[in-house]
Amino acid sequence: MLGAGYPILDVALSTLCIALVIVWIILAWHISRDLVGGHELSGPAKAWWALVIVVLPLVGCLAYLFARGGSTHDSHVEGDRAPHESFEDYVRRIAHTKE
Repeated sequence: MLGAGYPILDVALSTLCIALVIVWIILAWHISRDLVGGHELSGPAKAWWALVIVVLPLVGCLAYLFARGGSTHDSHVEGDRAPHESFEDYVRRIAHTKE
């Protein structure tokens, strides 16, 4: 390792590498959730993105974020909105029956 002569540097570099791997795993998890749950892409497009992420993990994740980052956020916001609206409709229906 680069810091083999300096134990503290060796620990710092190891910690940095572990942190980067953890960040990559979290990123890959969110991208895979977006691929599986999204309805914007067709089946072959999803398969292509999954293949790119498996073959080139870091480059594939970054390319996905640059290409589809905004739509990823929009789909998560839309997915979170549907249960909330359903609950509000339920409350409105119950409130009208009690009057």
